[in-house]
Amino acid sequence: MGTRKDYRERIMIDSLVHFGKPCIAGTRIPVEDVLELVQENIPFTEIIDNYYPDITIEDIKACVRYATDIVRSEEVHLEKTS
Repeated sequence: MGTRKDYRERIMIDSLVHFGKPCIAGTRIPVEDVLELVQENIPFTEIIDNYYPDITIEDIKACVRYATDIVRSEEVHLEKTS
């Protein structure tokens, strides 16, 4: 798997593109859209062939690494139940 630097060069956040949602750099393809396809168990090569021919397998991996880092850094607050 690549390094963090790899995904940070591949994922961009620009307030003028998709309202600041993270996208694959050089495209207007939101990370969220790619992750939805991954969640549906669609193979990376099929995502490229059938949905986004302008991206690479490394771009898809960068989306997954980006999401993993977001979850890893998220604070969890548990509410007590009575």
